[in-house]
Amino acid sequence: MSVQVGDLVARTSYQCDLPFRVMKIDLEKKTAELTGHDLRLQADAPLDDLVPVTEDEREKYEKEIKSKDAASYKLFRQDYREMKMKREYTATSGYRSGTSYFEMPGRVLHVDGDPYYLKKCLSVYEKLRIPVIGKFMPEEEMPEKVPKLAGQIRPDILVLTGHDAFLKNKGTPEEIKSYRHSGHFVRTVKEVRFLWPSLDQLVIFAGACQSNFELLIRAGSNFASSPDRVNIHALDPVYLAAKVSLTPFMESVNVWEVLRNTLTGAGGLGGVESRGMLRTGMPYPSE
Repeated sequence: MSVQVGDLVARTSYQCDLPFRVMKIDLEKKTAELTGHDLRLQADAPLDDLVPVTEDEREKYEKEIKSKDAASYKLFRQDYREMKMKREYTATSGYRSGTSYFEMPGRVLHVDGDPYYLKKCLSVYEKLRIPVIGKFMPEEEMPEKVPKLAGQIRPDILVLTGHDAFLKNKGTPEEIKSYRHSGHFVRTVKEVRFLWPSLDQLVIFAGACQSNFELLIRAGSNFASSPDRVNIHALDPVYLAAKVSLTPFMESVNVWEVLRNTLTGAGGLGGVESRGMLRTGMPYPSE
């Protein structure tokens, strides 16, 4: 059976460990460009190394993905309820005041190199009631287009993600040339930070699977992937951005609390102490 664009496949050389979607096929080189089905990983593979994922295997993968997504969402909701109770206590002077109040979560601009993942991420933002604008943009175009886009939208939180990979045959883990898209993420962060130098004015997450964490942080990211050069889940940037969006601006975002709500954890994401972006106001406007 020939492999077609859009097929779900696995690589026999890796014991079919991960499912991938076929994005492009080069018939001359007999290779295919792949993206992870639930991981932000990009890879190339010979066509003869690929086997279609069967319907039974697909159902198994989907079940595992939904189980992971549900577990992470449940954990975040528990964390959210605790944060909300704390904010309510503070806003009402220890429940002594009956004055109603309102909240303004931090606004997110989510720029994604994968339209499939972008749609999935926007669905989770909506469930979490995070104000967001999502844009699909190939990683190569981000350094030129994102600064202008951010200037038009003026978000509180900027998410730059898509796909990446560490290519060990290209160089060492410290060299930017060894990565598929880390260079594009780094350049974009630098361009944006030229316009918004303060880490408290605009919180930035940048990176994808196996990205160069150290260079992204030095470029000006508050949070980035991937300290251990491991794969990150498609939804990890969403939970990180949501935590920042719903943390009061007078409080620091606890990095560990951010990471425990992600599916990947400290090996896949990290960052520096940053200020929350949620603001509380009162009174709540009457009808």
